[in-house]
Amino acid sequence: MTDKGGIGAQQYQIPPPKTQGAATGGQQLSATATQFVDKIDPFSKRGTSKRRRRLVNSSRYHPDSEPELTQLPLIKAVFIPKASILSASSNGGFRASVIEAELTDSNRMRSYGFYGLDLAFWGSLFIVNPKFIPETGNFNSHFSILKHAHYQITVVDAPTVEQSSLVIQKLQQCQKIFDFYDPVAQLKSKEIKRAALNELIDHITTVKGAITESIYPEVIKMVSKNIFRVLPPSDNSEFDPEEDEPTLELVYELFLRFLESPDFQAAVGKKYIDQRFVLNLLDLFDSEDPRERDFLKTVLHRIYGKFLGLRAFIRKQINNMFLSFVFETDSFNGVGELLEILGSIINGFALPLKQEHKVFLVKVLLPLHKPRCLSLYHAQLAYCVVQFIEKDSTLTPQVFDALLKFWPRTCSAKEVMFLGEVEEILDIIEPEQFKKIIEPLFKQLAKCVSSPHFQVAERALYFWNNEYILSLIEENSSQVMPIMFPALYRISKEHWNQTIVALVYNVLKTFMEMNGKLFDELTANYKLERQKEKKKEKEREDLWKRLAAVELNPPKDRDPRILSKTPLTNFTVRRELPSGHGLIVPSNSVVDKSPNFSKSMMHVVLAVVHDEKMMR
Repeated sequence: MTDKGGIGAQQYQIPPPKTQGAATGGQQLSATATQFVDKIDPFSKRGTSKRRRRLVNSSRYHPDSEPELTQLPLIKAVFIPKASILSASSNGGFRASVIEAELTDSNRMRSYGFYGLDLAFWGSLFIVNPKFIPETGNFNSHFSILKHAHYQITVVDAPTVEQSSLVIQKLQQCQKIFDFYDPVAQLKSKEIKRAALNELIDHITTVKGAITESIYPEVIKMVSKNIFRVLPPSDNSEFDPEEDEPTLELVYELFLRFLESPDFQAAVGKKYIDQRFVLNLLDLFDSEDPRERDFLKTVLHRIYGKFLGLRAFIRKQINNMFLSFVFETDSFNGVGELLEILGSIINGFALPLKQEHKVFLVKVLLPLHKPRCLSLYHAQLAYCVVQFIEKDSTLTPQVFDALLKFWPRTCSAKEVMFLGEVEEILDIIEPEQFKKIIEPLFKQLAKCVSSPHFQVAERALYFWNNEYILSLIEENSSQVMPIMFPALYRISKEHWNQTIVALVYNVLKTFMEMNGKLFDELTANYKLERQKEKKKEKEREDLWKRLAAVELNPPKDRDPRILSKTPLTNFTVRRELPSGHGLIVPSNSVVDKSPNFSKSMMHVVLAVVHDEKMMR
């Protein structure tokens, strides 16, 4: 009888691939497995030639002529005894199942504890982890059971020396890059690589002491070769996230498990994770695939937490990337993810804040409000700004000065976002700092309330629904009400949207309850100012009427009082008014009846008015 300790590496090889099985419908697979791929997806070859032409000159393109990978033994082996000793169980075996199943969902199958490679290449034999075997014998509907038999099996680990060697060999295998744009090229090698990555992830996660010093360089080298690449242009109209190399996710997952493992030693890792590695990692944040950017965000955050010597360098490089984005390229896909990382970094800043952190806020973070693609990352940016104000309230005036500087003039969507950010800041502002920003803040709010765009006006009026902001306004009503009242009173009479009018009435009612005496004074002053404006408007209209009545054209006959007889581009005519006073005007002047007339015409009008007064 074979005992557990006598099992060699050659005994726990994955079973060889079968030529017939449930997944192939009883037909033998071709050498390139093309028939199998066509059966699963008859349209899988669409665009293959076009993509191949596009990638021939790429660094990640590898021709099909390269040798395929060879299957290595499992790190955690499954040994199935021969039929002659199936009844024996004295060597620690336990009951499990060996089944033949038709694979319909490979990811779900692996999550249920199946060991081995995909059915399409390695036959229909899978070893099932005993804890996943249902007592009823009925498996999930994703699997069509063809055969089911009970055997005695033994699960053993490879010896420690062999484990370390196998891990390094599998990491070296995973360094090979394949052309995943062609779904039928090197299928067996791709599957071996995918299975090796899954096994390495499981090994690092579950085995204590799996990370030894010898595997550090191999892990970093494997990760570098797989993820570091030149990204396609951001305006690539043919981009499809589903075409990305499917093993990229596994590589990122393996690297994350590696960094998060209790066995990971930063003192050893800093030899291989250096500034150059971080720079290459930051360049990948421009990827168009949000899944990759999410992995990169987590990886960079782990590196920032574990490597103290790289923290200042990471912050500096992020600053440079933001400045380049704002003032040069105006295009970068990973701004939101980098701001998420900065949000957690800012949250951990020690007090009092260093000067370099304040400079970062004013020179780097606040200018990020400028780009037109602000909506892609505004939530993360607002969070970072609020974190800074919570750390140091004296930064509030500087923040509001920058917000007013970059306040949008023609984009109502951005204006709504700015108003939302202002409300978030006012939620945590201190009363002393609020007094410093009353005038610029409420002048801008008055403009927003007067906006013809109802969403902007509505968002500004919602400030009065916030209890804390309302309490701040009440404490400073003598300063706030004179700024806001004229705009509110005018809107209540003129705005086209009835919802806005109703909200304005509520705000005016609130002001009346806050300070009734001041409200009455403001009402009287507003009506008086309106009367003055109407009087000025009437005088202006009368003035234009009198000016229109004055004959400004030169006479047809030759007048001795013409200063220049040559009808060139400009000549001057002196006309007698009924009072006998003279008026000198350009003969080719055109009366502009708009309120914004030129200074020269203003002098003419004043002369007319003066002459008429002298007549009286």
